[in-house]
Amino acid sequence: IIFDPNILTVATGIDEHNNYAVDFLKATKWIKANLPGAKVSGGISNISFSFRGNNVVREAMHSAFLYHAVKAGLDMGIVNAGMIEIYEEIPKELLERVEDVLLNRRPDATERLLEIAERVKGDGKKLEKDEQWRTWPVNDRLSHALIKGIIEFIDEDTEEARQQAEHPLHVIEGPLMAGMNIVGDLFGEGKMFLPQVVKSARVMKKAVAYLIPHIEHAQASEEGGARAAGKILLATVKGNVHDIGKNIVGVVLACNNFEIIDLGVMVPLEKILDAAVQKKVDIIGLSGLITPSLDEMVYVAKEMERRKMDIPLLIGGATTSRMHTAVKIAPNYSQPVVHVLDASRSVPVASKLISGDDSARKAFERTIKAEYAGLREDHLRRQSDKHLLTIDEARAHKFTSDWSSFTAHKPKFLGKMTLSNISLEELIPYVDWTPFFITWELTGKYPAILEDEVVGDAATKLFDDAIVLLNKIADESLLQAKAVIGFWAANAVGDDVEIYQKPNGQPGSRDEVFMTLNFLRQQNRKAPNLPNFALSDFIAPKESGADDYIGAFVVSCGFGADELVKKYEADHDDYNSIMVKALADRLAEACAEYVHERVRKDYWGYSRQENLTSEALINEEYSGIRPAPGYPACPDHLEKRKLFDLLDAENETGVYLTESFAMYPAATVSGWYFANKEARYFGLGKIQKDQVEDYAKRKQMPVEEIERWLSPNLAYDA
Repeated sequence: IIFDPNILTVATGIDEHNNYAVDFLKATKWIKANLPGAKVSGGISNISFSFRGNNVVREAMHSAFLYHAVKAGLDMGIVNAGMIEIYEEIPKELLERVEDVLLNRRPDATERLLEIAERVKGDGKKLEKDEQWRTWPVNDRLSHALIKGIIEFIDEDTEEARQQAEHPLHVIEGPLMAGMNIVGDLFGEGKMFLPQVVKSARVMKKAVAYLIPHIEHAQASEEGGARAAGKILLATVKGNVHDIGKNIVGVVLACNNFEIIDLGVMVPLEKILDAAVQKKVDIIGLSGLITPSLDEMVYVAKEMERRKMDIPLLIGGATTSRMHTAVKIAPNYSQPVVHVLDASRSVPVASKLISGDDSARKAFERTIKAEYAGLREDHLRRQSDKHLLTIDEARAHKFTSDWSSFTAHKPKFLGKMTLSNISLEELIPYVDWTPFFITWELTGKYPAILEDEVVGDAATKLFDDAIVLLNKIADESLLQAKAVIGFWAANAVGDDVEIYQKPNGQPGSRDEVFMTLNFLRQQNRKAPNLPNFALSDFIAPKESGADDYIGAFVVSCGFGADELVKKYEADHDDYNSIMVKALADRLAEACAEYVHERVRKDYWGYSRQENLTSEALINEEYSGIRPAPGYPACPDHLEKRKLFDLLDAENETGVYLTESFAMYPAATVSGWYFANKEARYFGLGKIQKDQVEDYAKRKQMPVEEIERWLSPNLAYDA
């Protein structure tokens, strides 16, 4: 239950209003003390309505009120994040008069705030001019630069601080850590957002890099070094090449004084555990994305148990979940195993797992174990409650079309074709920006997110930075777009699709089966008029006698990304290194959208008259679909090998598959083309063992191997 006790405007000139802020603080304390479990929310902006038009005063009022309200127990507040100043940076005279009003400390508080308000009237963000902070003492300048993410003066300020310090390490332990502690607190309180935190980390890294030669010269002993909050090893597990999320978690943890050892991507189990022992780390953090990564995390947990290790294990990644961690990973390791949803959750979890307070740490571990045991019980209960069809029943409810009157549109060519000379400028209009903001943990749909009351200011600054870098990438051709597409005669045979082609790659008759694609069918029980889909339903059945076709594609915008990332990392610039990866991913998806449009309007040509807006394209309002192996409609990553073989994708594009069928470079998209106007996206959901056994027989593989690849979709415990 969330209570909003109502924040009303103070400093209105009406005496009865003077205690409104105090009343809210008292109400919040009462709710938290007397109603266990209840949350408190408030509309922060209301407090300052009497100073509309004076952003300096309003920002100071919001920040000071939030400071006191959070201490009173406020859980969430509604306020424009762009109108929050950092509490510690509110000029002292202004802060005193604002708090006199908020806390109703003196009868003339309103008049005194009005007096100073006249002196700072306007839309400026600060009482001083932008460069006024340059006159402050050097330690204050360093903290300010960290909090604001300002890198322009960091070398000269760091040098000045070094000359004043007895030892260069004292600069790190003093003003730099003081600034980063504020950053960590503000992020934890929701007053700073991830892009701002990463910019702060960039300043910190540059300052530390400047000091390292001086520290080495001073021959500082290890004992004399700055003491970290703990040592954490991070790795993307074997078979997976995606690491944006892991890198962001590393930055946030480093901002909170944790020492981070990042082993990178595609890291074998042995390397992870050997490094953890050798480096004497306090926590191991694993990241993964595709299905085989989830299994690899299970193997890591089992091996940690076999080795009798006692290091807590953190689990993260886009496809991981609390439920999967509780059911599949945690039972294999007797020490703490915790799923971390996003970067902001990593700090409190890590802090609790290695807390110096032994009783608090053990209490947290007991809470997690009890919570995960409850999740496992819930999982088992829901598994037994599932009402699924047999595979024969599901096939009896398959999607059907009037194939007797069906005439497929024949593509311009059969076989494969490489698309070259795709300019990045052509792709920019096809970029879907909403997932870009999600990568940075800013939630909202583009372009509305830029006006969002909470994250709008941070989102706008991030977007501006992204556009500058994107234009640089395009202008200087720092990334390359590559694509290969293909079309083949095809027919459905049951849940499979036969592809007809001669061994030499030339088009073949429908008696010459070159390859068979295997698809899976939904088995969940539906209403009578809703079919149980398989992707093969959108291809004409062979027995219908109708000719039909299927297409495939691989596109990548990841070539050049690694080199660019390394360049920024060498300059201690995590912000732009993460930005490059995020933009490369967006460009790859844009390239897939751009190529698909050309397929629909030209190469296959079944929608020549299509004329859709960018928003309509992002909303997939076109005819036909492009599902990808490993995703909801066809979750078997093994089928990706067939797609790559058909297109000879490694030779045509340079993209290759890892042993776990992840694509490298990471900014790559692949999939099938279905032209049927009735084709639609769907999720397979859970499937029964009867379909798994049937599927294994069709693929001529052991059932156990299929179960391993399809483990997230199994409606039973393999």
